[in-house]
Amino acid sequence: MNAFLPFSKPTIDEATIASVADTLRSGWITSGPKVIEFERQLSAYFGGRPVRTFNSGTCTMEIALRIAGIGPGDEVITTPISWMATSNVILEVGATPVFADIDPVTRNIDLDKLEAAITPRTRALIPVYLAGRPLDMDRLYAIATKHNLRVIEDAAQAIGSTWHGKPIGSFGDFVSFSFQANKNITTSEGGCLVMNNEAEVLLAEKYRLQGVTRSGWDGIEVDVLGGKYNMTDIAAAIGLGQFSHLDKITSHRRALAKHYFATLGLDFEAKTGAQLPPAEFESTNWHLFQLVLPERMTRPEFMEKMKAFDIGVGFHYAPIHLFKLYRALGFHEGMFPVAEHVGKQIVSLPMFYSMTMADVDRVCAAMQEVLG
Repeated sequence: MNAFLPFSKPTIDEATIASVADTLRSGWITSGPKVIEFERQLSAYFGGRPVRTFNSGTCTMEIALRIAGIGPGDEVITTPISWMATSNVILEVGATPVFADIDPVTRNIDLDKLEAAITPRTRALIPVYLAGRPLDMDRLYAIATKHNLRVIEDAAQAIGSTWHGKPIGSFGDFVSFSFQANKNITTSEGGCLVMNNEAEVLLAEKYRLQGVTRSGWDGIEVDVLGGKYNMTDIAAAIGLGQFSHLDKITSHRRALAKHYFATLGLDFEAKTGAQLPPAEFESTNWHLFQLVLPERMTRPEFMEKMKAFDIGVGFHYAPIHLFKLYRALGFHEGMFPVAEHVGKQIVSLPMFYSMTMADVDRVCAAMQEVLG
Protein backbone atom coordinates (compact mmCIF):
# COMPACT_ATOMS: atom_id res chain seq x y z
CA MET A 1 0.00 0.00 0.00
CA ASN A 2 1.40 3.39 -1.03
CA ALA A 3 1.45 6.24 1.43
CA PHE A 4 -0.94 9.09 0.66
CA LEU A 5 0.63 11.60 -1.72
CA PRO A 6 -0.74 15.12 -1.08
CA PHE A 7 -0.91 17.72 -3.83
CA SER A 8 1.33 20.03 -1.75
CA LYS A 9 3.56 19.76 1.31
CA PRO A 10 6.15 22.14 2.80
CA THR A 11 9.71 20.96 3.39
CA ILE A 12 11.32 22.48 6.49
CA ASP A 13 14.93 21.39 7.06
CA GLU A 14 16.56 20.81 10.45
CA ALA A 15 18.68 23.98 10.21
CA THR A 16 15.50 26.05 9.85
CA ILE A 17 13.84 24.24 12.75
CA ALA A 18 16.92 24.95 14.87
CA SER A 19 16.80 28.63 13.85
CA VAL A 20 13.17 28.84 14.95
CA ALA A 21 14.12 27.29 18.29
CA ASP A 22 16.94 29.82 18.68
CA THR A 23 14.48 32.62 17.93
CA LEU A 24 12.08 31.33 20.59
CA ARG A 25 14.92 31.17 23.11
CA SER A 26 16.08 34.68 22.23
CA GLY A 27 13.02 36.29 23.78
CA TRP A 28 12.43 38.34 20.61
CA ILE A 29 9.58 36.56 18.86
CA THR A 30 7.61 39.40 17.27
CA SER A 31 9.05 41.72 14.58
CA GLY A 32 12.77 42.10 15.21
CA PRO A 33 16.20 41.25 13.80
CA LYS A 34 15.03 38.20 11.83
CA VAL A 35 12.40 40.31 10.02
CA ILE A 36 15.00 42.96 9.22
CA GLU A 37 17.42 40.35 7.85
CA PHE A 38 14.71 38.65 5.80
CA GLU A 39 13.71 41.99 4.27
CA ARG A 40 17.37 42.76 3.52
CA GLN A 41 17.87 39.46 1.69
CA LEU A 42 14.62 39.83 -0.24
CA SER A 43 15.59 43.35 -1.29
CA ALA A 44 18.96 42.12 -2.57
CA TYR A 45 17.22 39.38 -4.57
CA PHE A 46 14.85 41.94 -6.11
CA GLY A 47 17.73 44.10 -7.31
CA GLY A 48 17.87 46.45 -4.33
CA ARG A 49 14.21 47.48 -4.49
CA PRO A 50 12.63 48.28 -1.10
CA VAL A 51 10.75 45.34 0.47
CA ARG A 52 8.66 45.00 3.60
CA THR A 53 7.25 41.78 5.05
CA PHE A 54 3.73 41.25 6.38
CA ASN A 55 1.64 38.54 8.02
CA SER A 56 -0.08 37.59 4.74
CA GLY A 57 0.08 38.03 1.00
CA THR A 58 -3.43 39.47 1.11
CA CYS A 59 -2.82 42.59 3.18
CA THR A 60 0.15 43.37 0.92
CA MET A 61 -2.22 43.95 -2.01
CA GLU A 62 -4.65 45.97 0.09
CA ILE A 63 -1.82 48.15 1.40
CA ALA A 64 -0.49 48.66 -2.14
CA LEU A 65 -3.95 49.84 -3.23
CA ARG A 66 -4.10 52.25 -0.29
CA ILE A 67 -0.63 53.61 -1.01
CA ALA A 68 -1.71 54.15 -4.63
CA GLY A 69 -4.72 56.12 -3.41
CA ILE A 70 -7.29 53.71 -4.82
CA GLY A 71 -10.73 54.00 -3.23
CA PRO A 72 -14.43 54.68 -3.79
CA GLY A 73 -15.29 55.58 -7.36
CA ASP A 74 -12.25 53.82 -8.78
CA GLU A 75 -12.20 50.63 -10.85
CA VAL A 76 -9.50 47.95 -10.67
CA ILE A 77 -9.23 45.25 -13.34
CA THR A 78 -8.24 41.70 -12.44
CA THR A 79 -8.81 38.07 -13.39
CA PRO A 80 -11.76 35.90 -12.30
CA ILE A 81 -9.43 32.89 -11.87
CA SER A 82 -7.58 33.49 -8.61
CA TRP A 83 -8.01 33.10 -4.87
CA MET A 84 -10.79 35.47 -3.85
CA ALA A 85 -8.33 37.64 -1.89
CA THR A 86 -7.24 39.18 -5.20
CA SER A 87 -10.57 40.88 -5.72
CA ASN A 88 -11.69 41.07 -2.09
CA VAL A 89 -8.94 43.63 -1.43
CA ILE A 90 -10.46 45.84 -4.11
CA LEU A 91 -13.74 45.78 -2.20
CA GLU A 92 -11.88 46.38 1.08
CA VAL A 93 -10.63 49.78 -0.12
CA GLY A 94 -14.07 50.71 -1.45
CA ALA A 95 -13.19 50.40 -5.13
CA THR A 96 -15.03 48.42 -7.83
CA PRO A 97 -13.62 45.13 -9.14
CA VAL A 98 -13.75 44.66 -12.89
CA PHE A 99 -12.95 41.26 -14.40
CA ALA A 100 -11.50 40.36 -17.79
CA ASP A 101 -11.61 36.83 -19.16
CA ILE A 102 -8.54 34.59 -19.28
CA ASP A 103 -6.38 33.16 -22.04
CA PRO A 104 -7.41 29.51 -22.62
CA VAL A 105 -3.79 28.33 -22.96
CA THR A 106 -1.89 30.16 -20.21
CA ARG A 107 -5.02 30.58 -17.99
CA ASN A 108 -3.75 34.04 -17.03
CA ILE A 109 -5.75 37.19 -17.74
CA ASP A 110 -6.13 37.90 -21.47
CA LEU A 111 -4.32 41.20 -22.05
CA ASP A 112 -6.53 42.05 -25.06
CA LYS A 113 -9.63 41.69 -22.90
CA LEU A 114 -7.93 43.55 -20.05
CA GLU A 115 -7.23 46.57 -22.25
CA ALA A 116 -10.76 46.46 -23.65
CA ALA A 117 -12.13 46.65 -20.08
CA ILE A 118 -10.37 49.94 -19.27
CA THR A 119 -12.70 52.90 -18.69
CA PRO A 120 -12.15 56.48 -17.51
CA ARG A 121 -12.69 55.19 -13.95
CA THR A 122 -9.95 52.56 -14.16
CA ARG A 123 -7.09 53.39 -11.81
CA ALA A 124 -5.17 50.13 -11.38
CA LEU A 125 -4.58 46.59 -12.62
CA ILE A 126 -4.05 43.47 -10.52
CA PRO A 127 -2.62 40.75 -12.77
CA VAL A 128 -2.20 37.25 -11.33
CA TYR A 129 0.52 34.80 -12.33
CA LEU A 130 -1.37 31.51 -12.08
CA ALA A 131 0.90 28.59 -11.15
CA GLY A 132 3.81 31.05 -11.19
CA ARG A 133 3.59 31.78 -14.94
CA PRO A 134 4.25 35.45 -15.74
CA LEU A 135 2.19 37.38 -18.25
CA ASP A 136 3.80 39.18 -21.18
CA MET A 137 5.31 41.72 -18.79
CA ASP A 138 6.40 44.10 -21.54
CA ARG A 139 2.88 44.35 -22.89
CA LEU A 140 1.33 44.56 -19.43
CA TYR A 141 3.40 47.60 -18.54
CA ALA A 142 2.95 49.15 -21.97
CA ILE A 143 -0.82 49.05 -21.37
CA ALA A 144 -0.40 50.48 -17.87
CA THR A 145 1.82 53.32 -19.12
CA LYS A 146 -0.50 54.10 -22.04
CA HIS A 147 -3.50 54.47 -19.73
CA ASN A 148 -1.64 55.92 -16.71
CA LEU A 149 -2.54 53.02 -14.43
CA ARG A 150 -0.88 51.63 -11.32
CA VAL A 151 -0.05 47.92 -11.31
CA ILE A 152 -0.27 45.74 -8.21
CA GLU A 153 1.17 42.40 -9.31
CA ASP A 154 -0.40 39.46 -7.49
CA ALA A 155 2.77 37.40 -7.66
CA ALA A 156 1.64 35.23 -4.73
CA GLN A 157 2.71 32.09 -6.61
CA ALA A 158 5.63 33.53 -8.56
CA ILE A 159 8.67 33.68 -6.24
CA GLY A 160 11.54 32.37 -8.37
CA SER A 161 9.81 33.09 -11.70
CA THR A 162 11.54 35.38 -14.17
CA TRP A 163 10.94 37.54 -17.22
CA HIS A 164 13.78 37.75 -19.74
CA GLY A 165 16.09 36.46 -17.02
CA LYS A 166 15.07 39.04 -14.39
CA PRO A 167 13.27 37.86 -11.25
CA ILE A 168 9.61 38.79 -11.01
CA GLY A 169 9.66 41.58 -8.40
CA SER A 170 12.95 43.10 -9.56
CA PHE A 171 11.12 45.48 -11.92
CA GLY A 172 7.66 46.95 -12.37
CA ASP A 173 5.39 48.72 -9.89
CA PHE A 174 4.03 47.12 -6.69
CA VAL A 175 4.72 43.37 -6.49
CA SER A 176 3.04 41.22 -3.83
CA PHE A 177 4.28 37.75 -2.84
CA SER A 178 2.75 35.15 -0.53
CA PHE A 179 4.68 32.83 1.79
CA GLN A 180 1.64 30.79 2.83
CA ALA A 181 2.22 27.11 3.61
CA ASN A 182 1.74 25.71 0.10
CA LYS A 183 3.90 28.29 -1.68
CA ASN A 184 7.33 27.46 -3.14
CA ILE A 185 8.92 29.00 -0.06
CA THR A 186 6.97 29.55 3.14
CA THR A 187 7.00 31.41 6.43
CA SER A 188 3.97 29.31 7.52
CA GLU A 189 1.84 32.40 6.87
CA GLY A 190 3.12 35.70 5.50
CA GLY A 191 4.01 37.76 2.49
CA CYS A 192 6.04 40.68 1.27
CA LEU A 193 5.49 43.79 -0.83
CA VAL A 194 8.09 45.18 -3.23
CA MET A 195 7.78 48.94 -3.66
CA ASN A 196 9.30 51.79 -5.63
CA ASN A 197 10.65 54.36 -3.18
CA GLU A 198 11.12 55.28 0.46
CA ALA A 199 7.94 57.37 0.59
CA GLU A 200 5.90 54.26 -0.23
CA VAL A 201 7.90 52.24 2.33
CA LEU A 202 7.15 54.74 5.11
CA LEU A 203 3.45 54.62 4.29
CA ALA A 204 3.50 50.81 4.13
CA GLU A 205 5.12 50.69 7.57
CA LYS A 206 2.34 52.88 8.94
CA TYR A 207 -0.38 50.72 7.41
CA ARG A 208 1.42 47.63 8.74
CA LEU A 209 1.19 48.71 12.39
CA GLN A 210 -1.83 50.82 13.33
CA GLY A 211 -0.64 53.93 11.47
CA VAL A 212 2.05 54.53 14.07
CA THR A 213 5.13 56.71 13.58
CA ARG A 214 7.66 56.75 16.45
CA SER A 215 10.31 59.35 17.21
CA GLY A 216 12.84 59.78 20.02
CA TRP A 217 12.34 57.85 23.24
CA ASP A 218 8.59 58.25 23.57
CA GLY A 219 7.35 60.18 20.54
CA ILE A 220 4.34 58.55 18.90
CA GLU A 221 1.92 59.79 16.26
CA VAL A 222 -0.88 58.30 14.17
CA ASP A 223 -1.93 60.07 10.97
CA VAL A 224 -3.38 57.20 8.87
CA LEU A 225 -5.68 54.31 9.74
CA GLY A 226 -3.45 51.23 9.85
CA GLY A 227 -3.96 47.62 10.87
CA LYS A 228 -1.96 44.84 12.54
CA TYR A 229 -0.11 43.17 9.70
CA ASN A 230 3.50 42.74 10.86
CA MET A 231 5.47 39.52 10.37
CA THR A 232 6.94 37.83 13.45
CA ASP A 233 10.59 36.88 13.87
CA ILE A 234 9.45 33.25 14.17
CA ALA A 235 7.94 33.43 10.69
CA ALA A 236 10.97 35.31 9.35
CA ALA A 237 13.30 32.63 10.71
CA ILE A 238 11.39 30.05 8.68
CA GLY A 239 11.48 32.36 5.67
CA LEU A 240 15.25 32.86 5.88
CA GLY A 241 15.80 29.10 5.96
CA GLN A 242 13.46 28.56 3.02
CA PHE A 243 14.81 31.45 0.99
CA SER A 244 18.33 30.05 1.14
CA HIS A 245 17.07 27.07 -0.93
CA LEU A 246 15.01 29.03 -3.48
CA ASP A 247 17.19 28.22 -6.50
CA LYS A 248 17.25 24.50 -5.66
CA ILE A 249 13.50 24.48 -5.07
CA THR A 250 12.79 26.18 -8.39
CA SER A 251 15.15 23.88 -10.28
CA HIS A 252 13.61 20.75 -8.77
CA ARG A 253 10.07 21.88 -9.53
CA ARG A 254 11.04 22.46 -13.17
CA ALA A 255 12.56 18.98 -13.30
CA LEU A 256 9.34 17.50 -11.88
CA ALA A 257 7.29 19.37 -14.48
CA LYS A 258 9.53 18.10 -17.30
CA HIS A 259 9.08 14.57 -16.00
CA TYR A 260 5.29 15.00 -15.96
CA PHE A 261 5.35 15.90 -19.65
CA ALA A 262 7.81 13.14 -20.57
CA THR A 263 5.84 10.48 -18.67
CA LEU A 264 2.42 11.51 -19.95
CA GLY A 265 3.68 11.55 -23.52
CA LEU A 266 3.01 13.69 -26.57
CA ASP A 267 -0.34 12.01 -27.27
CA PHE A 268 -1.81 12.46 -23.78
CA GLU A 269 -4.10 15.34 -24.73
CA ALA A 270 -5.31 13.63 -27.90
CA LYS A 271 -5.98 10.36 -26.03
CA THR A 272 -7.74 11.83 -22.99
CA GLY A 273 -9.17 15.18 -24.09
CA ALA A 274 -7.49 16.83 -21.08
CA GLN A 275 -5.47 20.03 -21.51
CA LEU A 276 -1.93 20.28 -20.14
CA PRO A 277 -0.27 23.58 -19.28
CA PRO A 278 2.26 25.07 -21.72
CA ALA A 279 5.60 23.25 -21.50
CA GLU A 280 7.71 26.28 -20.55
CA PHE A 281 10.78 25.84 -18.35
CA GLU A 282 12.66 29.16 -18.45
CA SER A 283 10.45 31.74 -16.73
CA THR A 284 7.91 29.68 -14.75
CA ASN A 285 8.69 28.43 -11.23
CA TRP A 286 6.09 25.62 -11.58
CA HIS A 287 4.28 26.44 -8.38
CA LEU A 288 1.46 24.23 -9.66
CA PHE A 289 1.10 21.57 -12.34
CA GLN A 290 -2.47 21.99 -13.55
CA LEU A 291 -4.69 20.00 -15.86
CA VAL A 292 -8.02 21.04 -17.39
CA LEU A 293 -10.21 17.94 -17.43
CA PRO A 294 -12.31 16.88 -20.41
CA GLU A 295 -15.99 17.74 -20.15
CA ARG A 296 -16.90 14.02 -19.95
CA MET A 297 -15.51 13.87 -16.39
CA THR A 298 -16.45 16.12 -13.49
CA ARG A 299 -13.81 17.42 -11.12
CA PRO A 300 -15.30 15.69 -8.05
CA GLU A 301 -15.33 12.39 -9.97
CA PHE A 302 -11.67 12.80 -10.93
CA MET A 303 -10.63 13.79 -7.41
CA GLU A 304 -12.49 10.87 -5.88
CA LYS A 305 -10.93 8.38 -8.29
CA MET A 306 -7.43 9.75 -7.69
CA LYS A 307 -8.06 9.53 -3.94
CA ALA A 308 -8.69 5.81 -4.44
CA PHE A 309 -5.05 5.64 -5.57
CA ASP A 310 -4.04 7.57 -2.41
CA ILE A 311 -3.19 10.67 -4.43
CA GLY A 312 -4.36 14.13 -3.40
CA VAL A 313 -5.62 16.63 -5.95
CA GLY A 314 -6.40 20.31 -5.43
CA PHE A 315 -8.05 22.91 -7.63
CA HIS A 316 -7.07 26.53 -8.25
CA TYR A 317 -9.46 28.24 -8.67
CA ALA A 318 -13.23 28.55 -8.74
CA PRO A 319 -14.36 31.63 -10.74
CA ILE A 320 -14.56 34.55 -8.33
CA HIS A 321 -17.42 36.31 -10.10
CA LEU A 322 -19.79 33.40 -9.43
CA PHE A 323 -19.53 33.55 -5.64
CA LYS A 324 -22.62 34.98 -3.90
CA LEU A 325 -20.71 38.08 -2.80
CA TYR A 326 -19.97 38.95 -6.42
CA ARG A 327 -23.31 37.84 -7.85
CA ALA A 328 -24.80 40.46 -5.53
CA LEU A 329 -22.69 43.03 -7.40
CA GLY A 330 -24.24 42.00 -10.72
CA PHE A 331 -21.88 39.31 -12.00
CA HIS A 332 -23.41 36.16 -13.47
CA GLU A 333 -22.79 33.07 -15.61
CA GLY A 334 -21.80 33.65 -19.19
CA MET A 335 -19.81 36.82 -18.60
CA PHE A 336 -16.39 35.16 -18.77
CA PRO A 337 -16.87 31.83 -20.57
CA VAL A 338 -13.22 30.75 -20.70
CA ALA A 339 -12.75 31.38 -16.98
CA GLU A 340 -16.00 29.58 -16.22
CA HIS A 341 -14.92 26.50 -18.19
CA VAL A 342 -11.43 26.42 -16.71
CA GLY A 343 -12.73 27.15 -13.21
CA LYS A 344 -15.09 24.17 -13.42
CA GLN A 345 -12.57 21.66 -14.83
CA ILE A 346 -9.10 22.66 -13.59
CA VAL A 347 -7.19 20.46 -11.13
CA SER A 348 -3.78 20.79 -9.47
CA LEU A 349 -1.69 17.63 -9.42
CA PRO A 350 0.93 16.90 -6.74
CA MET A 351 3.90 19.27 -7.00
CA PHE A 352 6.25 20.02 -4.10
CA TYR A 353 9.97 20.08 -3.28
CA SER A 354 10.24 16.68 -1.57
CA MET A 355 8.48 14.87 -4.43
CA THR A 356 10.49 12.34 -6.41
CA MET A 357 10.36 11.33 -10.05
CA ALA A 358 8.85 8.05 -8.85
CA ASP A 359 6.01 10.06 -7.30
CA VAL A 360 5.40 11.69 -10.67
CA ASP A 361 5.36 8.25 -12.31
CA ARG A 362 2.77 7.15 -9.76
CA VAL A 363 0.54 10.18 -10.40
CA CYS A 364 0.76 9.75 -14.16
CA ALA A 365 -0.03 6.04 -14.01
CA ALA A 366 -3.10 6.70 -11.88
CA MET A 367 -4.21 9.55 -14.08
CA GLN A 368 -3.87 7.50 -17.27
CA GLU A 369 -6.12 4.85 -15.72
CA VAL A 370 -8.64 7.35 -14.35
CA LEU A 371 -8.92 9.26 -17.62
CA GLY A 372 -8.82 6.11 -19.74
